Amino acid sequence: MSMIRIAPELHLVLDPVTAIVAEERADSIEYSMDPVFERMDKLDAIADDLLNSLSPSKPLLNSWPGRENTSYMAGFYSNTFYGVVIGLAFSGLLALFLFIKSMMMARGGV
Repeated sequence: MSMIRIAPELHLVLDPVTAIVAEERADSIEYSMDPVFERMDKLDAIADDLLNSLSPSKPLLNSWPGRENTSYMAGFYSNTFYGVVIGLAFSGLLALFLFIKSMMMARGGV
């Protein structure tokens, strides 16, 4: 924050945060924290976006509006696809096993 110089010839300044009028001194230096606060706000938004990426129903920082559930739907469709593929592979192996067993029974095997 910066100080407001009320009367430069009398060396009076006003702190806008606390509303205190004080004498300006040459031995003290005050730095503005505004750039630091702006960067902290950006980092806070990025940290919130990182946490929101763990939830499929939360919006992401750089996504278009209305795309809150895209991660949920993508996960649903990909898991459905993999479930069907694994189910078909298991069913195919089971059918192959039953076919081989029936062929062995037809030949008089076990």
